[in-house]
Parts: sequence; structure tokens; C-alpha cells
Amino acid sequence: MTVVVEPATMREVLGHFASGVVVVTAAGPDGPLGFTCQSFASLSLDPALISFSPSRTSSTWPRIRAAGAFCVNVLAADQQQLSAGFARSGVDKFAGVSWWPGPDGAPVLEGACAWISCTLWREYDGGDHTIVAGRVRDLGADATRSPLLFHRGRYGLATHIEEDH
Repeated sequence: MTVVVEPATMREVLGHFASGVVVVTAAGPDGPLGFTCQSFASLSLDPALISFSPSRTSSTWPRIRAAGAFCVNVLAADQQQLSAGFARSGVDKFAGVSWWPGPDGAPVLEGACAWISCTLWREYDGGDHTIVAGRVRDLGADATRSPLLFHRGRYGLATHIEEDH
């Protein structure tokens, strides 16, 4: 028996898993590039790899792929506007956005709670998305910043995080 999973049901059920929000950036030939991505994860420690999954309909990912180097910016709790802005198409996503060039030139967004500078390692078929594995070249974090979370279709905050004792 073949079970058909409706996309709306899958989105609703998997929305119960809280995730962070990242903006993937690169230095393009005509200026900085970027898009919001919610499907991001640490992949491997040896070699140091991360993964994220842009939609196959993304017009930005092919241009970032062509750049070869990119930066994954882990957004902070007060950066909801950046998340929304970088999710839009056909606009100057960097208008009014403060950033500095990372080690490979890809934009590191001011105020992000972490950044990971990468080069493309591999790509895999992920249905209506592409699974991207990036080789980590450099990274940093600001321990004073809390992450922006997305849960059940809304932004949220980490209200209580247990400290390791």
C-alpha cells in the first residue's frame, strides 16, 4: 500500500520541531547575495562539514554555488526582519543591512550569533530541495547573542536554556 503524505500535513507536523534560522550569503560578481534557510545542520566533524537545503526553485542558490564560497549566518533573536527580508525575491536584500566580508569574501551579517565560512563540498538530490554539504573553512560565534527560532510557523525565542553543570 502506498501512503500519500499531503504537503500541508507534513509542514504542520514537522513544524513542531523548532529550528534555528540562517541566512546563506556569498560575494557575487554584481554584489552580495543571500537567502533565508531554515533547514541547516552540523553534518560532520572530520572533515568539518555543515548542510543546508535550498529549494530547487531558488534563483539565489545557483548564483551562490557559482561563487564557490559562502557564509552561513545564524540569526540572532532580534533579527526577524533580516529573516523576512532575505526570504523575499526581486528586492535588494542587502539594503540597510550591516555586514563585513568574511575570510572568503562572503558577507558576515552584523549581529548574527554565529557564522560559518564554507566552500561547496557536495550537492545531493533532496526532492524539491537540494541538499548542500559545505566544507567549513572558518567560523565564529558571539556567546552573548541568543538564536532566532522558528516553531509551528512562527518566530520564537529561546526562553530557557539549561547550562551544563
